[in-house]
Amino acid sequence: MSLVIIRKTAPTAAWQQAFASQAPDLVVHAWPETGPLEEVHYILCWAPGAGEIARYPNLKAVFSLGAGVDHLLNDNTIPPHLPIVRMVDKSITDGMVQYVVMAVTNHHRRMNEMRVNQTAGIWQKLDLSNPQIGIMGMGGLGQACARALSAMGYKVRGWNRSGRPVKGFEIFGGPDGLKPFLDGTDILISLLPHTEETIGILDHKTFAALPKGAYVINAGRGEQLVEEDLLDALRSGQIGGAMLDVFRKEPLAADHPFWTERNVTITPHIASWVDPVAGTGHVLRAIAAIERGKTPEGQVDRAAGY
Repeated sequence: MSLVIIRKTAPTAAWQQAFASQAPDLVVHAWPETGPLEEVHYILCWAPGAGEIARYPNLKAVFSLGAGVDHLLNDNTIPPHLPIVRMVDKSITDGMVQYVVMAVTNHHRRMNEMRVNQTAGIWQKLDLSNPQIGIMGMGGLGQACARALSAMGYKVRGWNRSGRPVKGFEIFGGPDGLKPFLDGTDILISLLPHTEETIGILDHKTFAALPKGAYVINAGRGEQLVEEDLLDALRSGQIGGAMLDVFRKEPLAADHPFWTERNVTITPHIASWVDPVAGTGHVLRAIAAIERGKTPEGQVDRAAGY
């Protein structure tokens, strides 16, 4: 039995070291090295490319190197019976909470304007009235962010596709609940998973339903944002600003208008990350469960898309 790590755009040394430390008897290869394909039972990967997973005839599961799994679900060559397991690790949650809190407080406390005033030598106290925050996507990451923001005194509500209740928060559900959710949401945070239903959900209709001057934070998936609609909403003043961590095409093209849009802050898909040591522990626990015939933590419901 062996495991192959496929990470074409970043080094794998830290992951190899973590596996060597925690499971010295497990044979681990770093792609493009694979060893005999028939001996590979597990793959840990990010964006392996269409058709790559199908090359291994005896796979028992494929693990995503991040919380997202759309890079695997979009590959229709992956056998339908093969379990796909998303990364479950506290470092992902911690990173996302830190990012969202930073984005909210940076906007609420008007730090960009403060920096402009500092440059101009202007001493001016700006209005800091408390905003209503709305989180789209109230899964594990969304709930963790909601709890952190609520503990800081912010008013927080959520929207999910099912309307599933979340203790302690007002939840709006489904298409009928979206407009009432957006109405009065001053800071909109998208942490939705990537599914057919969420593609393009951050569009002109969504922006028009928000109060004029609302702020948008997208740390979910780039495909959910209709970039042209956001630019139109920013330039009309309907949307007052945005912080964006994910994009339809990454890295963002050098000539993309987001780079020079005055009220847009760009971060290069760094909202959250996986610690290799903790992530390796999750993979090894999941492998142990699979070898016992159990369902591992983080196994994806392929019909739901997450």
